[in-house]
This record gives sequence, structure tokens and C-alpha cells, in this order.
Amino acid sequence: MKTQNFLLLLSLVILVPIVSCNQETKTDEDEINNKVVVISDTLKWSERMALSIMKRNPQAWQIDGKEEPKWDYVHGLVLCSFEALYNQKHQQKYYDYVKEYADVLIDSSGAIKTYKFENYNIDMINAGKILFELYNKSNDQKYLKAMQLLRKQLEEHPRTKSGGFWHKKRYPYQMWLDGLYMGAPFYTRYTVEFENGAHLDDVAKQFEQIQEHALDAKTGLLYHGWDESKQMAWADKKTGCSPNFWSRSLGWYAMALVDVLDYFPVDHPKQKELVAYLNQLATALVNFQDKSGLWYQVTDAGDKAGNYLEASGSSMFAYALAKGVNKGYLPQSFKAAANKAFDGLTTQLIKVDEDGEISITQVCAVAGLGGDPYRDGSYEYYVNERKKDNDPKATGPFILAALELDR
Repeated sequence: MKTQNFLLLLSLVILVPIVSCNQETKTDEDEINNKVVVISDTLKWSERMALSIMKRNPQAWQIDGKEEPKWDYVHGLVLCSFEALYNQKHQQKYYDYVKEYADVLIDSSGAIKTYKFENYNIDMINAGKILFELYNKSNDQKYLKAMQLLRKQLEEHPRTKSGGFWHKKRYPYQMWLDGLYMGAPFYTRYTVEFENGAHLDDVAKQFEQIQEHALDAKTGLLYHGWDESKQMAWADKKTGCSPNFWSRSLGWYAMALVDVLDYFPVDHPKQKELVAYLNQLATALVNFQDKSGLWYQVTDAGDKAGNYLEASGSSMFAYALAKGVNKGYLPQSFKAAANKAFDGLTTQLIKVDEDGEISITQVCAVAGLGGDPYRDGSYEYYVNERKKDNDPKATGPFILAALELDR
């Protein structure tokens, strides 16, 4: 009996520390798992947005609500802003966030998962811009091979009779303002770094086509799309242009200009031409800037019923104007317009949670022309497309604008 009691007592002595240890470990794990990551309001807006994106999307491929990795232009846009942030802050986590996306999507042979060459979709070129820095830093040949694949798409990409890239194979003879951002900056950097600038005239030709065919002489704005064939129902039968000015499409175009100029040699004959396009557009945009500092979804329609102050276009304009001034392409006066726009964004369209996470609101989720269901480019169409908080087409440009303005 004494022996049994001794053994029972001994087992309890042994078990108690084990149970206590397990409970302590579980408590520690719970604290880690439930830990609230607080984003300090003492950080610049660029980092506050970047950290908020990372908190919502621990893996970069999850951006835009993706449930599995996809090669997409919105990831290219946001991750280009992370590269810019890394180049300024030199914090490894921003570089790693970009690299992890590329490494999930690109295998050792340079093949890009989910990318379909045969679609000839100009949007798919955009994410290739993140590969230059990754290749230069690592010398990993898979990044180079992936860039070569995207360059091959541009080499074979269908064009208008006048030499402009179709927006997509399924949108024949159409150029959209969006497409200039999707293709031209990658094309410019690639031809400068790997082809001794041999195709810079062809890059300039893309902008020349848009300026010639999509520019409205009265407002100085450019229409969202141009159909060379004039066959689309949305296309004006005389000009081929779509019927309205959409701020995000103008934002894509403005960003395309300032980003292409990063790699366009100052002494190239077409450089001054591109700078002139930027100045013309900047002047027109400021004429339609609301007193809030923001721009409306339909750029020239003001507070017409249904129109609203839209975040992505406003962020893109803030970035393009600020960068244009910083690089010496635009007069200093445009910096005030950029800061006014950023003030409007932060005071009217940014929400801050208790933990410091920030969200950007009033973002048009998507808009286009044609397709199925058919998008007619009407005023009613643009103002009734759905809105989405934290859409990457606003978060990326917001970071870029914050960096250019040092806000």
C-alpha cells in the first residue's frame, strides 16, 4: 500500500511540471497568434500603406483577393511601388515581398505560371517590370528568361495599321490609354538595357498614336479608347474614340509618360516630344481638379448626378505630377497640385483602423470597353461600375505618390 501511494505521488510530481509546461507553451502560442500588429502613425504614408497591404496579404500573390497565385498587372503595379519603397528605405522585407511573388510564379526555366503568350494581352507585360531589379541583384537567369519571353510577346504583338499595339488579341485594332502603362515602361527599359535603345522610336510611336487619335482638342484630355477600325459600338464613327474621359485611364497614361522618361535618354530626338505630351496633359488635368484636390470618376463631368471623387485616378495624378516636377519635366507649380491631391486623399478617402492599418476608399474596381457583358463607355456605365476599398489600382499609386512627395 505504501509503495502504491509513493508511486502515485511520484507520478503527480512528474506530471504537474509537464502539464504546466504545456499550458505555458500554449499560452505563448496564443499570444503570438493573436498578437495585434500596430502600424505606427509616425511612419510616412508610403510605409503605412505598404505595411497595411502586407498585413492584409501575407503573400504578395494574395493581393486583389486572389485565392491562388496569378501573374497579373495589378501585382506588378503594387510591387513596383514596393521596389521604390525598398530603394528608398532599404528594408529587406519590402524586397523579399516582391521576390517571393516572382519566385512563386516563375520556374527555373523562366516560364511564367498562368501567363498565356497566345492571348497577346498587353496587361500581362506590366508585372515584368519587377524582374529587372531582381535580375540585377541576383543574376538569376530565370528572371532574364521571363523578361525575354515578355519581350517576345511585344515583338509578335498584333498592331494597328499605324503601328500601335492592340490592347488585347480579343480587342482587335483598339488602343486603350491603359495599354500605354502596361507595355511601354517595360519595353523602354528592356530596349535600353538589353538592345542599346534600338526600339525607342517604336516606344515613342505608341504615344504618338494615342496623341494623334485620342486627344480632345477642346479639353486637352484623352479618350479612354480608340478603335482604328471604327467597328465597335462604343466608337465614334468619325474619330473611332470612346465617348468619355475616365480618370483612371488618364492616370495610366500619365504614369506611363513619367515612367518611360526614366529610361529615355535626354538626347534622344523623341524625349522632348514625350515631355511635351506630359506638360499638355498636366495642364489639362489641373483644370479639372476639384477643390478637394481630387478628381472625379468621369474627369470632366464634375458633380453631375452619380459622379464621385475617385481614389485611383487621383493617386495616379498625384504621383505623375509630383514625379514630373521632381525629374524636371514639369514646372514647379504642379507640385502644389500634387500635394493638394494627396491632402484630399488622406483627409477624405483614407480610413485608419485602431491598430493603425489604413484603407483607401472610393476606388473604381474595374472599367473597360466592349467585352461580354458589353461595356459601352457611356457616362452611366462609368459611374455605376462597382467600387472596392483597397483596390491595388489605388494602393500602388498611393505609395508611389507618397514617396515622390515625401509625405
